[in-house]
Amino acid sequence: MQITRAVVLVTGLAACGGCAVARAPGTSAAQPVVVQGAMDVEVRKLAAGLANAREERIREFRFWIGTIDGYPVVVSKTLKGMENAAAATALAAERYHPAAIINQGTAGGHQPDLHVFDIVLGVEAVNLGSFKTGYRARGDGSVVADWSPLDLLRTEGSAGQDPNARAMRRFRGDPGLLDAARRVRGRYQRGQVIEGVIGSSEVWNSEIDRIQRFHDLYGTTAEEMEAASSAQIAGLFQIPFLGIRVVSNNIMNGEAYDTRTGEACQDYVYDVVKAYVEGRAKGR
Repeated sequence: MQITRAVVLVTGLAACGGCAVARAPGTSAAQPVVVQGAMDVEVRKLAAGLANAREERIREFRFWIGTIDGYPVVVSKTLKGMENAAAATALAAERYHPAAIINQGTAGGHQPDLHVFDIVLGVEAVNLGSFKTGYRARGDGSVVADWSPLDLLRTEGSAGQDPNARAMRRFRGDPGLLDAARRVRGRYQRGQVIEGVIGSSEVWNSEIDRIQRFHDLYGTTAEEMEAASSAQIAGLFQIPFLGIRVVSNNIMNGEAYDTRTGEACQDYVYDVVKAYVEGRAKGR
């Protein structure tokens, strides 16, 4: 469906404080579902599928507000990276007060048995960019095996000095969203839909041994650059969250990037949103 390009430009983040929830004309006061993607290829089809849609902008962040089956849905283009995704999530939480957040898009595989177009439901998301290195003197190089994860939410003091912080924080997918995703997995015909762990960081990992280490230690199924940070902010706002990622390439088995995977994921997520809304109506 064609999106009406009514653009509201908010000139600063502070301008959102106390804003009423923005809703498409004629919708109910129900809390919307927010669906995130970092790039145009990850949100364009979802945004075009909204009924009665309009666009809002907060600086460089874009939001399309409309409905799916009469229920309010906000599609959010977060931009790439952990900081951008976190900021977009906080803005969506404050401005739209969502019932749930789904962060979706493309990812690289961490298992050789995963294939391009397979979809990963994030039963957990982990931050693969938060570590404390072991001490090594000048000239001794860097050894990833000496690195310890840091849970920055576990301590008020110096995370590097607090042994309680040396653990991998695991952001769990919301059971209600997972239930909706499971109910519609049979509709997805482009590949398998599995449950796994989504790893996020602002590092594009191409070292097979490093990827294997992440998989062995933290159970990662796929990696990308946004889900864990969105999950962290959603958790702080106590908003149900789920990461859904389609495998767009997999260095572990040599499968190359396919540009069509982003749209395939959006098709599946559209069905997940419909199932989640239906479940909420039935009290699931």
